[in-house]
This record gives sequence, structure tokens and C-alpha cells, in this order.
Amino acid sequence: MAEIVGVHGVKGMLKVKVFGDDPGKLVDYQPLCDASGKKFSFLTFQPHQNIYLAALEGVSDRTAAEKLRGTKLYVPREALPQIKDKNTYYHVDLIGLTAKDADGAIIGKIIQVANFGAGDLLEIKPLQGASYYVPFTKAVVPNVDMAAREATVIVPHGLLD
Repeated sequence: MAEIVGVHGVKGMLKVKVFGDDPGKLVDYQPLCDASGKKFSFLTFQPHQNIYLAALEGVSDRTAAEKLRGTKLYVPREALPQIKDKNTYYHVDLIGLTAKDADGAIIGKIIQVANFGAGDLLEIKPLQGASYYVPFTKAVVPNVDMAAREATVIVPHGLLD
């Protein structure tokens, strides 16, 4: 749901990049946890330019905050709301889907969903070679079948040249 991307000041404030439609609601899901299960609770959480500034319980100086840089923060699955729109997905649900071309041939697996500021991108790991990104748009990914755990991916012409 979020990643600690830096520190702010000397009193342990953290810069947090939030992934989701309503970043301000992240605090509603606390405590959050990291990949190891360690729990984190916000003392403060406020917008600052294109990120959020946060104070975490137990983090009171810059040194402690620096150690958290790069930490990804997660919400327990059971705490997430049900998705009502059939064309909306949690990123974690897309990771691991088999990517197939329009003819149904396997081209690889979706290994990550990234967003560098211009929209979601799916990282595809092909059967051979280096991974690559495709835009997660209806034109490039016209079908996602969660039951079959696969997605149709139309690789844009020239992307792999």
C-alpha cells in the first residue's frame, strides 16, 4: 500500500509514497506491516507535495528513520474493502498472472505492478530474456481473467525491438 522513500528533518519524519485511489485513508488500515510482519502505527500523516509526511510510533530521530528507507508497508488482506468494479484490481492480485498474447500463447508472467507517475505499468518476465514494462490500459491488456489467473497482453509494436 505504501513505501517509505526518504526522511524529512531530524526528528524521524518519514516521506511515504502511497499507492491507491485515496492515499489519505491509509491510516484507516493501521497498523500496517512490512514484509517480515513487523507492525507500524502512524502518529501523524499529512500530505506534502506529491507524497505524505509521517511520524511512526517508535521512530524519533533521523538515524532510526533512515533505517526504514525502502520499507514497503502492507495492509492485511482481510482489512481491504471488496472491489465492486470488475475492471479494478489490487496490484497483489495481478502479480503472478500468466501473460498471454491475443492468440493465447504464453508470453510470460506478470512479476510487478509499478507506477512511476504516469499510470500503472505491468512488468512482464518473458519465458526468456529480460523483463519489460507495458502500460496497464485496456488497449494493451484487454482482458484479465482472475479465475484462470491469466491476462491477455498486446505488446505494443516496436517495444521489444
